[in-house]
Amino acid sequence: MSSPTSAERGVEVRGRLLAAAAELIPLLGWRGVSTRVVAQKAGVAPGLVHYHFDSVQSLLRQAAVGVMGQVLAAVPPVLSGAESGEKAMGQLLASFEDFDGTDSTSLLFVEAYLAATRDSQLRAELSRILEEARLALTAWLDAQGTPAPAATAAVLIATLDGVMLHRAVQPAMTTGEIGPVLHRLLGNPGNGKEEAGSERR
Repeated sequence: MSSPTSAERGVEVRGRLLAAAAELIPLLGWRGVSTRVVAQKAGVAPGLVHYHFDSVQSLLRQAAVGVMGQVLAAVPPVLSGAESGEKAMGQLLASFEDFDGTDSTSLLFVEAYLAATRDSQLRAELSRILEEARLALTAWLDAQGTPAPAATAAVLIATLDGVMLHRAVQPAMTTGEIGPVLHRLLGNPGNGKEEAGSERR
């Protein structure tokens, strides 16, 4: 087997740095991750951090957006693969069950949102991936006949996000508790367009 090329080694090191940063953000907080710490975690020389990334902040942004993007990217397949609106909502809620507010992914979300209040570039990146999820959810809600699908999608994503974060202090807030509430807020998707039409008349 031939030895890895320099380009392949570079990709591998970059991946290790991103993985290390994603692990360290929940443990140390956004401001606690330094060049030395992330390099040590990744098992590489500190100089390689700045070789592959413009700054530690750039590394942290890309690591956080990568993890959060993967979580949100799970939304469209769940919706498109479900046999009915009810099953889609159940599967969507189930996909958030592992996020109890104290797990590393939940903590990464918290740290990234806080950092985004001070970092316009991170804020723009998070806005982009949230918008992608919102558009997918909007299309699904519209197909189900839900009134005001875009606004409903925005509120639904914010609600799921908030529940995930609130669980750190309110562990009893399970998807089993919020599921019926969300169904009531969404109303009967099958009758949404008809009801909206009757109101206009």
